[in-house]
Amino acid sequence: MNAPEPGQWLRGGCHCGSVRFRARSQRYAALRCNCSICTKKGYLHWIVAPEDFELEQGHDALTTYQFNTGVAKHRFCATCGIHPFYTPRSHPDQIDVNVHCLDERHAFDVEEFDGENWEANVNAIR
Repeated sequence: MNAPEPGQWLRGGCHCGSVRFRARSQRYAALRCNCSICTKKGYLHWIVAPEDFELEQGHDALTTYQFNTGVAKHRFCATCGIHPFYTPRSHPDQIDVNVHCLDERHAFDVEEFDGENWEANVNAIR
């Protein structure tokens, strides 16, 4: 497993291939959150700027789930149910990519995030 080069575009998508995207960053660090939805989905968070994310195909294949404050937009493929990316409550002006949905395995630094106590810990997210 290799670490991606800073600024390298990484491609990914959902399981059935309806949704395809590419993303890049100068920092390849991810968060593992223990909140109820992230635990159930097995999501590994990689937050990128909107200019560093491109939905290549599948806009019409995406469905959105919202709960609680309604700020987070949990997008998933309506065909296969996979959650490749979403708009996070912590950074609503960013894109949160699911590292598990990248085509190739890359070495990300993974930090634990206590999402069960979200309010007390959200400011720790970089």
